[in-house]
Amino acid sequence: MPQDAILVVDGRTLGAVRRLRAAAAPATIKGIQQPSRAEYSVELGAFSVSLAVKDIQASATFYESLGFTKHGGDIAQNRLILKNGETVLGLFQGMFERNSLTFNPGWDQNAGPLETFTDVRDLQRQLRASGADFLAEADEETTGPASFVVVDPDGNPVIVDQHV
Repeated sequence: MPQDAILVVDGRTLGAVRRLRAAAAPATIKGIQQPSRAEYSVELGAFSVSLAVKDIQASATFYESLGFTKHGGDIAQNRLILKNGETVLGLFQGMFERNSLTFNPGWDQNAGPLETFTDVRDLQRQLRASGADFLAEADEETTGPASFVVVDPDGNPVIVDQHV
């Protein structure tokens, strides 16, 4: 039986989405027919995992013991970005209800700007054309920083957050 998943970002409820069972055919995701790779390419940018933590200091200490080092953010503001090799991990206390996958168009894995990239609004249009459901959308009348949120079939938020 489907369940509702709620996404809360920065203390704001962005919406609820119906969780679907993963009983769809291999060529579909959440009931969306996926074009072949030759027909369709989505470049999402830098990747990180965003963890909703209860105690950011304890989490930072734990991940530092695994070899992660501070890369950005501000622990005093309850957000810290850690890195180990090319792996990027965001720790967020009180900002997200659930752990999330995060993609940053326009950035490389070091948060450096890319010369060319697919704008978040173009990514949103591509996903909308494929039938994706959005919890939050970027304003397509703007330029520069913007974000949108979709949810995978298991209820995991996928945040696409452009900073440039």
